[in-house]
Amino acid sequence: MTDKISDASELKAIQLEGLKWTVNHAFNNSPFYRRQFEKAGVRPEDIKTLDDLARLPFTQAKHLREDYPFPLLSVPEEEVVRIHSSSGTTGKRKILSYTKKDIEDWTTFFARALRMAGLGPKDRVQIAVGYGLWTAGAGFQAACERVGAMAIPVGPGNLDLQCQFLVDLKPTCICCTSSMALLLGEEIKRRGLSDKIGVKTVIQGSERCSDSMRRAIMEHLGAEHIYDITGLTELYGPGPGIDCHLHQGIHYWADYYILEILDPETLEPVEEGEIGEMVVTTLRKEASPLIRYRTRDLTRKISGPCPCGSIYPRHDRILGRSDDMIIVRGVNIYPGQIDEILSQMEGISSEYNVILERRDAKDYMTIKVERATDGDPGLDEKVRSNIQAQIKSRIMVSANVQIVDYGSLPRSERKSKRIFDNR
Repeated sequence: MTDKISDASELKAIQLEGLKWTVNHAFNNSPFYRRQFEKAGVRPEDIKTLDDLARLPFTQAKHLREDYPFPLLSVPEEEVVRIHSSSGTTGKRKILSYTKKDIEDWTTFFARALRMAGLGPKDRVQIAVGYGLWTAGAGFQAACERVGAMAIPVGPGNLDLQCQFLVDLKPTCICCTSSMALLLGEEIKRRGLSDKIGVKTVIQGSERCSDSMRRAIMEHLGAEHIYDITGLTELYGPGPGIDCHLHQGIHYWADYYILEILDPETLEPVEEGEIGEMVVTTLRKEASPLIRYRTRDLTRKISGPCPCGSIYPRHDRILGRSDDMIIVRGVNIYPGQIDEILSQMEGISSEYNVILERRDAKDYMTIKVERATDGDPGLDEKVRSNIQAQIKSRIMVSANVQIVDYGSLPRSERKSKRIFDNR
């Protein structure tokens, strides 16, 4: 694989070659995929164009758990050099296998992502994500070393050590979840260390980050850029996409996987620019290839070339998950809709909680929102009424909004839990 792709036609040729290889590889080496193909009545020789992708069956998270412990395995076990796992929310863990080439490919495109964020040999990168079974730590470390940056593998948590290294080693970049970035930024500000650190870049992923949260992180850490990096364990790990310095969408590595945006209900393609579920098909993955894997992540494709000049196509930030939808009094609500409304409000911080309860056979939604750091408590009623009106007008559901003191809602070193469904 190379970054020297001249145009979209060359990219499509690479995709077709990779699709044919993946289908042949999976059919001939994976009992699971062979069964799936036979049920769908399709064989490798039927794949002649990229349009034939639609003939292939979908792969879902449940298949990975049903085929535990080595789901989708398409190489002999002795060729597997590493496994990674994601926790999931129910049942057994999802374990993904990697060959030596899989690790090399992952490192190559992850390094491409870091270079797009401007990182190189002059940078020091504080890696504040999980190591071990998680893909994040190992992936960031290998990619940092590939681009020649100094990796500082602190891992998650341990605020005292994080702050010490930010002051003593002065990393130019920190990699973490947005929740960890906010927590760390607030701690730096609380300790009066803002003028003693040198963070220019934040690379964050693993969870949705609202615009107001993004502004708070940049202010607290003094960063010039926040880059959104995408990834999931099934698709190697973090690194398959990142936004450029213009921040006008996520460039994704279409020479390593095909991205479809489908309606999560009908599983048909959505119109250009409409929100749908990300469905991915890998083009080079050996140990655990993905064929039309339903990620459950929601986004939209961004048409047209990016002004930055990159040949790689773009999609929007991850807007939520199709299985995150909540239903309140018959209204379908995605957390991202609440994020968007609150990000446009003045006088509040980026932190909020949504509590759902059922009383007397009716659903009730309470939204607790933190007052801004310099917010005036005397304006709480005005802010509260404004938020309630916007929620009612734009989401079509009533909510009881409570303004609480700044810093009173729980912070997280990993992913923040914002929806509490007690029904």
